Amino acid sequence: MDASTVAEHVERVGRDGYTIVEDAIGADLVEALTDDLARLEGELEIRPADNSFEGANTLRIYNLLAHGEVWQQVPVHGSVLSIVEGVLDHGCLISSLSSVNIGPDETAQPIHADDMLIPIPKPHPPTVCNSMWALTDFTEANGATRVIPGTHLDQSPNYGQHYDSVPAEMGRGSVLIWHGSLWHGGGANHTAERRLGVAMNYCAGYIRQQENQQLGLPPSLVRTFSPRLRELVGYGIYNGLIGHIDKRAPADLLLGDADSSMVWDTV
Repeated sequence: MDASTVAEHVERVGRDGYTIVEDAIGADLVEALTDDLARLEGELEIRPADNSFEGANTLRIYNLLAHGEVWQQVPVHGSVLSIVEGVLDHGCLISSLSSVNIGPDETAQPIHADDMLIPIPKPHPPTVCNSMWALTDFTEANGATRVIPGTHLDQSPNYGQHYDSVPAEMGRGSVLIWHGSLWHGGGANHTAERRLGVAMNYCAGYIRQQENQQLGLPPSLVRTFSPRLRELVGYGIYNGLIGHIDKRAPADLLLGDADSSMVWDTV
């Protein structure tokens, strides 16, 4: 994606709170992710959590980087990461990587903001920037994510209260990217088909990640990651200081001598 297009998307996030990147993901990758989710849902015997936030007819798989090599392509995808870096900065981190498979008859998720649990006054600079990858078409009928434009500049909503919203409809292979303060929620599925998406979420380098990447991902797996992906899961240093170990990057220990490797493997 060229710099001017990235800048347009970043400007849209700043103005409206969200943007949609049409046809961002190649068909082959969309198919590979879809197939792997079907495998994982079966192998892991995934069932609905059955609560107001996660849904009664929605299947979710968390910590996807631990479940297959194909998922390593998601956090570093150029059509998404370049925009996220524009909203946050290059020191951003993976906050979480999960799937959201909304089934027929699912009700709408309560409107919320993804940074509601971070206790700092609003509005504030973006601390969270999240994305939803459409592995099927997202329509109003099948539960497209619902958004309220401009609310990233407001306070947080009252969880469970009704708010008028609009569906972020998009085609298969497109990606919705939003400011973590934007009011939004998954839509109700009134069709007979499932609405399948991947939630690729990021946070600023000075914010705690939603999923604990250091313990959730085996060091032996992280050693196989690309340098950029290792940084994104938290093995780098933010602004030359935050996250260091004796003034060294965590990756130095991860990739260092045998003794250091043994220490990290036994954490």
